[in-house]
Amino acid sequence: MPSIILIVVMSLVALIVFLWLVPLNLWFQCVLNGVKMSLLQLIFMRWRKVPPAIIVNSMITSKKAGLDLNSDLLEAHYLAGGHVPRVVKALISADKANINLDFKSATAIDLAGRDVFEAVQLSVNPKVLDTPLVAAVASNGIQLIVKARVTVRANIRQLVGGAGEETILARVGEGIVTSIGSSKSHAYVLENPDSISKLVLSKGLDTGTAFEILSIDIADIDVGKNIGAQLQMDQAEADKNIAQAKAEERRAMAIAAEQEMKAKAQEARAKVIEAEVEIPLAMADAFRSGNLGIMDYYKMKNIMADTEMRDSISKPTTNKNEGSLGKK
Repeated sequence: MPSIILIVVMSLVALIVFLWLVPLNLWFQCVLNGVKMSLLQLIFMRWRKVPPAIIVNSMITSKKAGLDLNSDLLEAHYLAGGHVPRVVKALISADKANINLDFKSATAIDLAGRDVFEAVQLSVNPKVLDTPLVAAVASNGIQLIVKARVTVRANIRQLVGGAGEETILARVGEGIVTSIGSSKSHAYVLENPDSISKLVLSKGLDTGTAFEILSIDIADIDVGKNIGAQLQMDQAEADKNIAQAKAEERRAMAIAAEQEMKAKAQEARAKVIEAEVEIPLAMADAFRSGNLGIMDYYKMKNIMADTEMRDSISKPTTNKNEGSLGKK
């Protein structure tokens, strides 16, 4: 009895292993759906560590959609780390939408890290990107704050190596700034907002990107600050500060020159005093040497007294004397 149970268990295990190694159900599905896939190919997939269910289901889906795919290419893409079901769905969607997308391009986009199925959907249904607020200044100095909406669709041929949404938004913002900056006045931009769209679209901003720009629409325009007037005020303030600094510099130089003159005058007075101190000594020396006699000395004193009298006479009389005479 135990031997019978053991035989049954071993038979069940062998059957399970056989069914795992030989996926009869998947082969039967291929036969029913007209997919050319031999049982030996399915067994080899197991040995190559490729899930046969993924390959078989993808082959059946593509066959029903009218596409003829090679199972070896699907296996190679799976082994390369690609998403086989996603690629098959993208190929089917592109075929139904009349988009030129071959298997090689689809697998390249998938291996590049992009969602190829989402890219095909974006080619069919364009996407709207909202730019952040862009501040620009017109030629008359008035600031304008603009918000735009960019309608794009995927460029299948540029998905590998093409720039993304951030580059599109940055280029559109740059184009808006250039367009407003070249306008003569902010009033013209407010009256003709489509002038911004036309100028930006003419620049070919989608070159080298993974998208194709369909339209650029100005969603909102607000008037900001008077940047020109603010700059003039700042310049005037800077000029005033420079003028004050130069005036302070001239004042400091004048004070320094005055101090220098005072120092020279004091030095001259000191020299005069020093010379006056030496006069009595010189006179005494002249008396001793006989070069100056007593009569010469008295003549000099008389001349000095006469000079002092002349100086006192030449001075105007004070008001005090006049007042005292009036009272008397």
